[in-house]
Amino acid sequence: ADGRKPERVAIIHCVGSRDHNAHPYCSRICCMYSLKQAHLVRDKTGAEVYEFYMDMRAFGKAYEEFYERVQKEGVTFVRGRGAEVEVLPDGKLRVRGEDANLGRLVAVDVDMVVLSTAIEAPHDADRVATLFGLGRTEDGFFAEQHPKIAPVQTNTDGVFLAGTAQGPKDVPDTVAHAGASASMALALLDKGEVTISPQTAVVDEKLCSGCKTCISLCPYSAISFIEEENVSRVNEALCKGCGTCAAACPSGAIMARHFTDQQIMAQIEGLFRVLESETVEAGR
Repeated sequence: ADGRKPERVAIIHCVGSRDHNAHPYCSRICCMYSLKQAHLVRDKTGAEVYEFYMDMRAFGKAYEEFYERVQKEGVTFVRGRGAEVEVLPDGKLRVRGEDANLGRLVAVDVDMVVLSTAIEAPHDADRVATLFGLGRTEDGFFAEQHPKIAPVQTNTDGVFLAGTAQGPKDVPDTVAHAGASASMALALLDKGEVTISPQTAVVDEKLCSGCKTCISLCPYSAISFIEEENVSRVNEALCKGCGTCAAACPSGAIMARHFTDQQIMAQIEGLFRVLESETVEAGR
């Protein structure tokens, strides 16, 4: 970087995204901000611009029209990933890649290379997920409760997702997502109170051995350990009544309300009585 105005610029798409050696997902914004950069370079400097791309994903409102506009401005599009960037003795850069449309390898000498890098999950996402009891996707982003019917809610009541915390998004999608999250939060605050499900787990502290098995298994971080008493205790505001802790407790100290062993056995016995009665009726 010697401060000279570049005469030829290469923009390489999908650096770190759509790549199973890095991130397999599409970052969704790279194509359009690369087109914007190409437009600005052409408009402000008049330099030649080469775009190395795999697929042009111009999916939003007026995106395709902007893509056509940049093409008319003289930007050269090479359909193929820029595989290698070599520094030449004179300080220029040589971008090598494959032009899939022409079916041959190409090499372009430029003064500047711009990399369109992937959107990644926050570096401290694991700490935040542990703090708020959030799930995470295989890509490291925070997981929503349901991708279609609960796209901003999480497994923890009162915690909502917004923008790229959930995954790659462009600006319009981020604004819409944030607005939905704000509306959900406002609805909770406006009520002034929160209804808690009665179907929660409860610990019989006389039977609890303090093994902490339930704490490590709870998907909602609803169980805490009371050191002074050497027992586990359920936070009913966080518990969803899934029964994981009750099934796993080696001491049998945890009971899922409304699904106790006695209640389930009574249901089974009642079912057998009905079946026995029907069998007798059928035999007459």
